Amino acid sequence: MDFRVPGASPLAFTLILFLAATCFALPEYSQKPSSSAAQINSNSVLVALLDSHYSELAELVEKALLLQTLEDAVGRHNITIFAPRNDAVDRDLDPDFKRYLLEPGNLKSLQKLLLFHVIPTRVGSDEWPTRSASARHQTLSQDHLHLSRLDSGDKAVDLARVIHPDSVTRPDGVIHAIERLLIPRSVEDDFNRRRSLRSITAVKPEGAPEVDPRTNRLKKSAPPTNPGSSPVLPIYDALAPGPSLAPAPAPGPGGAHHHFNGHAQVKDFIQTLLHYGGYNEMADILVNLTSLATEMGRLVSEGYVLTVLAPNDEAMAKLTTDQLSEPGAPEQIMYYHLIPEYQTEDSMYNAVRRFGKVSYETLRLPNKVVAQEADGSVKFGQGDGSAYLFDPDIYTDGRISVQGIDGVLFPAEEVESKSKTKTVQPAKIVARPRRGKLMEVACRMLNAVGQNSRFTTCQ
Repeated sequence: MDFRVPGASPLAFTLILFLAATCFALPEYSQKPSSSAAQINSNSVLVALLDSHYSELAELVEKALLLQTLEDAVGRHNITIFAPRNDAVDRDLDPDFKRYLLEPGNLKSLQKLLLFHVIPTRVGSDEWPTRSASARHQTLSQDHLHLSRLDSGDKAVDLARVIHPDSVTRPDGVIHAIERLLIPRSVEDDFNRRRSLRSITAVKPEGAPEVDPRTNRLKKSAPPTNPGSSPVLPIYDALAPGPSLAPAPAPGPGGAHHHFNGHAQVKDFIQTLLHYGGYNEMADILVNLTSLATEMGRLVSEGYVLTVLAPNDEAMAKLTTDQLSEPGAPEQIMYYHLIPEYQTEDSMYNAVRRFGKVSYETLRLPNKVVAQEADGSVKFGQGDGSAYLFDPDIYTDGRISVQGIDGVLFPAEEVESKSKTKTVQPAKIVARPRRGKLMEVACRMLNAVGQNSRFTTCQ
């Protein structure tokens, strides 16, 4: 059968068929949102790097432009970070070697050194090999680390001893504290080759052991103190009504039985609010209007930590009677200002400065408080329902942190619903003057002769 298109030449018809086939053959590229736009959660292992024990390592990560690389790695899988503490970084790095790493031309060496401390899988302390075996793991720098045990039973990573296993555990990773910085052989060789100084190595040699002059024996360093063990249940399960299923109080520094005295700590921080001034309404709600003070004391006694975002009296005075009179409303408002983490001004500001926006979980599930940097401070919430960090570190004792803010926070859904609600004003109805019977007859007569438009009363 001879198929032809009327009015078209064979060459044009062939060209049309070629273009149609090409269009169908082209693949469709869907624009996927970049992982960099994902919001970092406050319980991420990357935020934990900003802790005071690892701030030197976090600063090197920022200078090496590796934040995006680590965010992508956390987005794909769990990671394990072997982090030397600040004193270890200052002690082990030779000044010339540190200067070499921070030079702009040696950025690749700095990145390779830092990625040498990260394994793209989760390795907890209970997964460590035994003395007779060792495990080999590939790092993000494509080199390999060996996990083993020393004769003393301590865990080790290559030549570094693990001084605090499971120092920080998060849903997306774990951090083990090590006694020294891990340096890949390739980075050390490159440093020695470029400097042409064979006598200088990247790691300072350890000093001679110290001798006690009184006993003429070697001084032994004190073993690291074990902090209070973490509670077994999440804090949300401990808040659940019903019989108490929370674990026994975790061992801590206070009390005759070495338990945390949460009720005394809560009483102490409420007294601090009253003496500080400007937060009497917040203290009154915690003690008198609700039973949250007792609940917070029980949680702290069981080993949990809390950060309280305390609105000042000026902000609390803006609450209406309707907002506080509904059943459970004061508790819900206060739960949204309680963060089940221990955060200070420095930790929150460093987090928002490095990651832009950080979301903090609250005791009002599933709502979260979003924090971001604004005007050199920390801003919580968005739009009209936002509040600034007004009085930082009013109370910090290691278990409870109180941060003063200048506004009452509400979840984003409630703020949006209030902004969409508009007051409907009644339309104005202009009453027209009523005409009498004589005027009505006159208007009809004028209408018959076509003269009614000259008189406004007849219109």
